[in-house]
Amino acid sequence: MDAEKAQALLEQIDTSTPHSARVWNFWLGGKDNYAVDQALGARLEESYPQIVDIARASRRFQARAVRYLAEEHGIRQFLDLGTGLPTANSTHEVAQRAVPEARIVYVDNDPIVLAHARALLVGHPDGATNYVHADFNDTETVLREALTTLDADRPVAVMLLSTLGHITDDAHAAALIRDYLGAFPAGSALILCDTIETPESRAASEEYASGGARPYISRPADLLRSFADGLDLVEPGFGSISGWRPDEPPTGDPVDQWGLVGIKR
Repeated sequence: MDAEKAQALLEQIDTSTPHSARVWNFWLGGKDNYAVDQALGARLEESYPQIVDIARASRRFQARAVRYLAEEHGIRQFLDLGTGLPTANSTHEVAQRAVPEARIVYVDNDPIVLAHARALLVGHPDGATNYVHADFNDTETVLREALTTLDADRPVAVMLLSTLGHITDDAHAAALIRDYLGAFPAGSALILCDTIETPESRAASEEYASGGARPYISRPADLLRSFADGLDLVEPGFGSISGWRPDEPPTGDPVDQWGLVGIKR
């Protein structure tokens, strides 16, 4: 996408209502957010201080999980659902640093992500990166577009990081994961993390929705774990992402963001 089209998209973006991708960007210390996002983000920081730790821990977990699958499990294809705004160590950067021929497809339906999508498409020449502008609930469209880049006969890592909370219906959330993993062969993987329900995270979700943003729910840990039923979990299994194969010994309390990497049999 050229700079003129990207600017035209940015001018169409609603800056009067907070948006999850931009609020998340604010917590990560980025600059692609507006006053309304900063106001809601700051409110949540005050009432639920670990939210910034959660956002940053999620990005680190993503990098570790992608690197593990590329280096140790032989996966060369990644489908990143609910991509969000580009940041350092995006999926294609981590995967192609480990395996230059890795192929990555990003999926998001936020106009601001589309406006910045060109930053997601500059990958290693031996691999491939693509961006699908679609709602990840629309599995038919996403898979049709993604399979112009990915090979359906080879394993794919399906990624849902800090995203599934936007799907408030539990049965629908489980069905989405089944549908995406069902499109790919044995040896494919699921990278999943989201906020578990505690009194504090539940209150934060209510405050977030009251600020005008699209609702985002937390779930009990056992329910979130059930979305990976039938998969073989990579050690250390399911738990706080602070402790999932950390590069250095973790410090501080484990975050309320729990996650897993599961392998399809």
